[in-house]
Amino acid sequence: MNPSMNARAWALLIALSVLWGGSFFFVGIAVKELPPLTIVALRVGGAAAALALVVWATGARPALSWPLARQLAVMGLLNNLIPFTLLVWGQTRIASGLAAILNAFTPIATVVLAHVLTDDERLTAPRAIGALLGLAGTVVLVGREAVTGAGGALWAQLACLGATLSYALASIYGRRFKALGLSPLATATGQVSAAALMLLPVAAVADRPWTLPSPGPETWGAILGIALLSTALAYVLYFRILALAGATNLMLVTLLVPVSALALGVLVLDETLRPAHLAGFALIAAGLACIDGRLLRRMRPVRHAASPD
Repeated sequence: MNPSMNARAWALLIALSVLWGGSFFFVGIAVKELPPLTIVALRVGGAAAALALVVWATGARPALSWPLARQLAVMGLLNNLIPFTLLVWGQTRIASGLAAILNAFTPIATVVLAHVLTDDERLTAPRAIGALLGLAGTVVLVGREAVTGAGGALWAQLACLGATLSYALASIYGRRFKALGLSPLATATGQVSAAALMLLPVAAVADRPWTLPSPGPETWGAILGIALLSTALAYVLYFRILALAGATNLMLVTLLVPVSALALGVLVLDETLRPAHLAGFALIAAGLACIDGRLLRRMRPVRHAASPD
């Protein structure tokens, strides 16, 4: 049976959506002064350093073997290096709103891939309908202005879609770490450390960051935010939700990210809440309810067994 979402999993999912919703904001600041590979390298490198300090302080370091290291490297490739690079590069050519819409394809990809690649997360009609409702809500929420000027940026849009496929594969592949007995902290540290080891040399050769003009304090603040909050802390929550509720439920976060980003804009930046936003919220809520399934089960009529004559 598909794992269900309990109150704890929902609370963690909402917190994760806030952290990842902030990543679009941080990237939007950083790309003004830094190239994509350097941004991603600083993101995973900073997150790896922060998580390693926490692991050292808490004594939670697991016994590392070559098979485990290889699995963490695959996870870092699928969940960090590939999607981060594709999304950041895409945001240099298309609006962040369009990137958010394209990122919302992740639950659809996860539902389909989980059906094919797993035995316990099967594709059902409510899950498929819920994913489509959530995607429609995201489009309504972000609005038509988000895609203004998107014409001609085909490769950037395909890059963002490629990131969603990589995220979907990562969420399915990451289920194995629960069986290995690794804690969410250890798994998160291992995957971002592997991604940093792979990417730092590439970014150094490709971007030669020491030759770039020194970024301003706003950019450094964005790098710290995306490394410590949107990556280090976010992936601890990510693996906790994955262990609690499974890959398909975990990818619901991509439907909540635009909601979180908008809510932060209203609360922090004094932006206006429009009727289209409320309509988008309603569609996303309906999609989440369909995928979760508990509300639909409660609405079904109870069948009473016929009493004997």
